[in-house]
Amino acid sequence: MPSIIKLLIVSTGIYLSTNFANAQEDKSFLEVPDLIKHPTSNNNYSTRSRKFTGIPSLAISPEGRFWAVWYTGKTAAEDQNNYVVLSTSDDDGQSWTEVLAIDPDGAGPVRAFDPEIWMDPTGKLWVFWAQTIEHDGTIAGVWTITTDDPNAKEPVWTAPRRLHDGIMMCKPTVLSNGEWMLPVSTWRLTDNSAKAVVSIDAGQTWRERGAVQVPEKFRNFDEHMIIEKKNGILWMLVRTQYGIGESISNDLGVSWSPLVPSRIQHPAARFFIRRLNSGNLLLVKHGPIDKRIGRSHLMAFISRDDGFSWSNGLLLDQRPGVSYPDGQQLSDGSIHIIYDYDRRNAQNILITSFTEDDVLSATDNKMVEVFERRMVVSEGGEGEIPE
Repeated sequence: MPSIIKLLIVSTGIYLSTNFANAQEDKSFLEVPDLIKHPTSNNNYSTRSRKFTGIPSLAISPEGRFWAVWYTGKTAAEDQNNYVVLSTSDDDGQSWTEVLAIDPDGAGPVRAFDPEIWMDPTGKLWVFWAQTIEHDGTIAGVWTITTDDPNAKEPVWTAPRRLHDGIMMCKPTVLSNGEWMLPVSTWRLTDNSAKAVVSIDAGQTWRERGAVQVPEKFRNFDEHMIIEKKNGILWMLVRTQYGIGESISNDLGVSWSPLVPSRIQHPAARFFIRRLNSGNLLLVKHGPIDKRIGRSHLMAFISRDDGFSWSNGLLLDQRPGVSYPDGQQLSDGSIHIIYDYDRRNAQNILITSFTEDDVLSATDNKMVEVFERRMVVSEGGEGEIPE
């Protein structure tokens, strides 16, 4: 692939590779989207009007305010009607209020999708999302808004800015040297699609440092996640057609080893991996570690040896149609996981909670407790709350 000449427009925060810009005549996906306050009071954004709801993310402020994002739309498809919803809870997730919808152009051709929400080490809350035309007909862009007051119900948000080409729908990684790394992807559109995009100035600027080449016959929606191992090696896990591929970097993400199948078996779907307060790793995936199943039996696992081996799994939700886990551990050790269920019918966004010890014991009683802690964040359309 020929080298890409990149243009950074500092005044607007727009980063766009010129080869993609020239290939796409309609540039409306570069326009700043609207931030619609109190969206459920508007018929165009009411929960009853929704036909698709899914792909959630969760962050919790140091003071305990819960924040969730997902994307939705008035048609049962991933299409131009998609917009991002931001919701919050001040009672540990028991009740929720939608405070923002992010919509690029209403009924226009641009869709907002694949959001992520993240508390950075400085206490700032970031909301990320992608904008593009059609499913992947243009090069998408990673956009963000931030706030310095994540404990407020309706905080002041910065103006939306575009950070980089691609899509970023998994948690950033904070490296031991203080750098922040975004797992940005250009999906099937390009070689070297699973990118490591780095900020050395606490998120003010971002630059691509390196990328993993996903062989064309295995390309899917990369949705990669990056873990820094205790020896300093970066470990990237990538969604592929066969499940999960893995690559390592010994130079902080500049170069990466060829992608190979991971021993972790999984469908072509998002998984969640994160370093816990204890130093152990948490993995949330579908089914047992060594068995590939469909999008059911969402389970949590712990690794005490940096991902070489994994504990028995704690079952979080057994139903077909559960997917896309994301979450955060709090300082008290509690782990909160958000996921979706039945995106086009029940349209549920759900959360549950557990501890590292719950996973390591993984008894039937613990499983029942996790089921009983399950709470509905949102249900779109005519969906019913699951029992």
